[in-house]
Amino acid sequence: MKKTCSFALVHMAVAFTVGFVMTGDLLVGSALALVEPACNTVAYYFHEKWWGGAAVA
Repeated sequence: MKKTCSFALVHMAVAFTVGFVMTGDLLVGSALALVEPACNTVAYYFHEKWWGGAAVA
């Protein structure tokens, strides 16, 4: 879970930076920093659970 939380923080920083640089708007950067990484972090958590339990040939 620590890895997932760390990933979420880095992802939010990147999302904010990209959104802000592309638009120059703090609100857009902030919205992107919260919405997109939150959705992606949940997907990443389940992906890691699946990947760790999957039988790899």
